[in-house]
Amino acid sequence: MGKPILHGPAYSTYVRTARLALEEKGVGYDLDQFDFMEGFPDEQLARHPFGRVPAFTHDGFGLYETVAICRYIDEAFDGPPLQPNDAKGRARMTQICSLLDSYAYGPAIGKIVIERLVSPMLDRAPDEAVIAAAVPAAEKAYGVLEEFIGGRAFLVGDALSLADLHLAPNYAYFLMTPEGETITQSTPNLRRWWGGIKERDSMIKTKPEFGSAG
Repeated sequence: MGKPILHGPAYSTYVRTARLALEEKGVGYDLDQFDFMEGFPDEQLARHPFGRVPAFTHDGFGLYETVAICRYIDEAFDGPPLQPNDAKGRARMTQICSLLDSYAYGPAIGKIVIERLVSPMLDRAPDEAVIAAAVPAAEKAYGVLEEFIGGRAFLVGDALSLADLHLAPNYAYFLMTPEGETITQSTPNLRRWWGGIKERDSMIKTKPEFGSAG
């Protein structure tokens, strides 16, 4: 098989999730980067008609949507499994990924991180009203994740899964905001989880240049 190509910037949380899957599987890959803050190149729009990242190509096969890409990486390549081997575990993993996309990413990243971290980079003052409105939803989402992980080392069962890789890039950026630091103080299980996840080789290798976290 040829080397897969991941299309998207390293600073994207979703691109990083896919990179984490590739790194955890030990798969060599090329990263085709562009800055989507400056717009999407035509080639990317051809790969992803909705103008998002990442897109993924491998041996003539094109794919988009991060969960689909990560499942393909896990199932198409040798290496440690990244999905539970039982139906209940896989269902919980998928549920957590969906929860992150539907209920956590919007308030935590799309609102709080964008206003606190990205707006100043663009010479705009953070919109405090947008941040304040997003805090309750972020608190709820992270509270639910806290219940899911309980006393385990990982979000699903006793082994790393795609659910952990889906959360980690979001958590890293969220911790860089005062709201994220405050909210996660009430989630000691997730803080413990983060202490282990952030030290993994895959996290260190994929750390974006845009800041650092905890």
